[in-house]
Amino acid sequence: MVLGGAAGLSWSRAAFGQTSSGAHTPIAATPLSDNLIHFTGAGGNVVLVTAPDGLLMVNGGVQERSADLLSAIGERTGGKRVQSLFNTDWHREHTGSNESLGKAGATIIAHENTKQYLGAEIYVDWQKRTYQPLPPQALPSQTFYTSGKMTVGAERIEYGHLGQAHTDAAIYVFFPAANVLVAGDALSVGKYPIADYTTGGWLGGLIAANKTLLGLANADTRIVPGSGPIQTRVDLQAQHDMLAATLDRFGKMMKQGMGPEDIITAAATKELMTPLEAKWGSPDLFVSTAYRSMWLHVRELGGIV
Repeated sequence: MVLGGAAGLSWSRAAFGQTSSGAHTPIAATPLSDNLIHFTGAGGNVVLVTAPDGLLMVNGGVQERSADLLSAIGERTGGKRVQSLFNTDWHREHTGSNESLGKAGATIIAHENTKQYLGAEIYVDWQKRTYQPLPPQALPSQTFYTSGKMTVGAERIEYGHLGQAHTDAAIYVFFPAANVLVAGDALSVGKYPIADYTTGGWLGGLIAANKTLLGLANADTRIVPGSGPIQTRVDLQAQHDMLAATLDRFGKMMKQGMGPEDIITAAATKELMTPLEAKWGSPDLFVSTAYRSMWLHVRELGGIV
């Protein structure tokens, strides 16, 4: 893990794979199966598991929308209690319900690194933003390092660490019976995927995470990203291939002594970046964060220094 402590200014939330708080967006619920419901409008995607004796949530939206989200869940389920909550990483668009549910006695499940990040002051330099620690009751109460399984009602749940992906706290949550895979921010929709090197993410790790997810999914799997519409295995494969091409291209350019500004302006990246720029806007932040994350892994890449 990489932590920092200096003060900073807020950057665009979209640049961090975050959405706005969605204050004027209604909370909407869409059934995914008999036991799974997808909630949108909370600042990040939320998946709810319903069972006779309680509920499990995967992610909790942003704090500003938590009360509305939990109210909508209560109305949908007849006031059943949320017993457990997964955080797919430490980002605030996934952890906004931690405090209220933690105070109510829910078990918060996450990778151990998520607990460490949520309990610390973290400066994200490329965002120029400092994240303050959450109160103790908002921290995960059950953590893991590799993988695990559990059952809620009739729903079997498999979950696992995705390594040094978007961050090194990223996990997936998979529901085999419903064939629903919650990928969190390891899959980006409508914006550049960001490897947050300040909390252990890097481009090569994000590619490896995508490969792990591809191994879990088939043609019929519904893949829930951190934000944005539900995706398919084809969409996930497309991101994997784009990132792999980026790693190869940028690696070759770094071996030629090129820095991030050189890569941004180089004609050699136009074939790779121009189609994405047409969809997602300027690639400058993507390039600079990818470069920085790769520089922290030069020994793995080889031939650069």
